[in-house]
Amino acid sequence: MNGFSMGQYLPASSPVHRLDPRTKLICAALVVPAVIITFNLLALALVSLWTLLAAALSGIKPGVYWRSLKPLWVLLLISFVLQVFFTPGDPLIAAGFVEISRQGLLLSGWLLWRISVLLLVAAALTFTTTPLQLTAALEWLLSPLRRVRIPVGELAMMINLALRFVPTLFDEARHLMLAQRSRGADFTSGSIKERVSKLAPFIIPLLTSIFSRADELALAMEIRCYQVGATRSRMHVLRFGPADYAAMLLSMVILTVVVAMRML
Repeated sequence: MNGFSMGQYLPASSPVHRLDPRTKLICAALVVPAVIITFNLLALALVSLWTLLAAALSGIKPGVYWRSLKPLWVLLLISFVLQVFFTPGDPLIAAGFVEISRQGLLLSGWLLWRISVLLLVAAALTFTTTPLQLTAALEWLLSPLRRVRIPVGELAMMINLALRFVPTLFDEARHLMLAQRSRGADFTSGSIKERVSKLAPFIIPLLTSIFSRADELALAMEIRCYQVGATRSRMHVLRFGPADYAAMLLSMVILTVVVAMRML
């Protein structure tokens, strides 16, 4: 938990920030399936390069991406270890009931690589797009669903609020942890069972604070006369530019190449 977290917008004037939010969502929607379906090293390298290029063009320092994703590395490490120890194959190391196979190491490394690319895509999208832009883009992309009476505006608002609460959750957790440590709490020593038991006084105030913020948000929306299903106008009209078409075309080409490699 640090000063940056996924879901937080970082203002800047980079080429990625200036892209239409619909473009960024469409590009992410094209890159994500490309990462999921590929089982080719060259194809995954191509998608990774495209993602790294987008992250570099966002003008955000690599250290910021690293620190924002750092809390999630525990989950990545757990998935890596589980794949290593529970994937059968040709044994490389065998000690008692513990066995590490070559296939397990390869599969674990492959899974870690793909999840890292997906997390980088999500971080680049949220770092460069404001919540209001994301809501507008989601409403535009989901607008065909209005024909079957799906409340697109409310659906986009719920997704946006869920994303917006991610950095809030991390901020609250960081403040509570600092407060607990200032009172002498120690979350880094003891056995796993002792560490889990120490988290109880931390989790309860965290949930209380999050629900309190949700109530405040609902009250603020009511004060501003927010009505479900009401027609709304926007201050900034979304428009595609040449850079938007180029980014979407390149993402489409990459997905096509990945699908072609998958079918060959």
